Amino acid sequence: MTETVTIRGAGIVGLCVATELMNRGIAVTLRDPAPSPGAHGCSWWAGGMLAPFCEGFTAEEPVVRLGQQAADWWQAQGVEVIRRGSLVLTLERDRRELDQFARRTTGHRLITGKDLAELEPHLADRHDCALYFGDEAHIDPRAALMHLRNRLEQAGARFEQSDAAPDGPVIDCRGLAAQDSLPDLRGVKGEMVVLRSRDVTLTRPVRLLHPRFPLYIVPRGNGVFMLGATQIESEERNRASARSVMELLSAAYALHPAFGEAEVLEIGADARPAFPDNLPRVIRRGETIHVNGLFRHGFLLSPAVARMTVGLMTRDNEKPEFVHEDHG
Repeated sequence: MTETVTIRGAGIVGLCVATELMNRGIAVTLRDPAPSPGAHGCSWWAGGMLAPFCEGFTAEEPVVRLGQQAADWWQAQGVEVIRRGSLVLTLERDRRELDQFARRTTGHRLITGKDLAELEPHLADRHDCALYFGDEAHIDPRAALMHLRNRLEQAGARFEQSDAAPDGPVIDCRGLAAQDSLPDLRGVKGEMVVLRSRDVTLTRPVRLLHPRFPLYIVPRGNGVFMLGATQIESEERNRASARSVMELLSAAYALHPAFGEAEVLEIGADARPAFPDNLPRVIRRGETIHVNGLFRHGFLLSPAVARMTVGLMTRDNEKPEFVHEDHG
């Protein structure tokens, strides 16, 4: 294939698809209204957890299976992947939540006492047990986006600050902006808080299960932590509610009271694109392929979805999972 492929949208999906195309020697032009990754894109507000086994608590089986490819893919692109696993725990009164989580997920072992103290000393004096998912990892999502963008540019990909649909082969990765072509796409809002604490040290993502407001905390290094977990059926963007922020902060305080003295660095929100089944779709319509609906699994599933998309375009797709033919 010698014709240049145009990708509409340079968010997480567009960048991953472009990377797969360039790795196969296919010329790429990316069109996006924004000049570079930033707060305009929902992937900017992601946690960056590559945690397929934890996601299996609520996600469909393909998310768990295909998500296991993500850490190796990101590392192969030169992104720093921190492979220290994940911890899942509860407050003592909510122990049944941990038991239920254990029954509905795989890839973990129960740790207590000394083992927990060795993994995360700052949690051991407040929590007596946790589930340890040793094969999970995390990345800094903003650094990963910028790395892919710069790497593509250095490899010869063209970036155009435009959203016009060109002639020729097109891969549409516009997220919620593609509702003009994908009417069953909906928005699911997520909210996050970034804190800096000098009094808490965590080296891996931690999920605190709670009946009303579950929380995950992802360390960013240098005392900085990303807090998230909200999932609201809303297409509202760029506005975090006071209730959600208070619940995130309350859960962090319950995990460790020292978070009560932390500095709030940032509060953000955006809407993630999702189809009714919360699974991604790769839809071919003539010369256009739509890639969308990654829900809350952008960094986890984009590598696998990108490979499927390029395989479909080059006619060597071995596993057409998530692929939909639209002849309408």
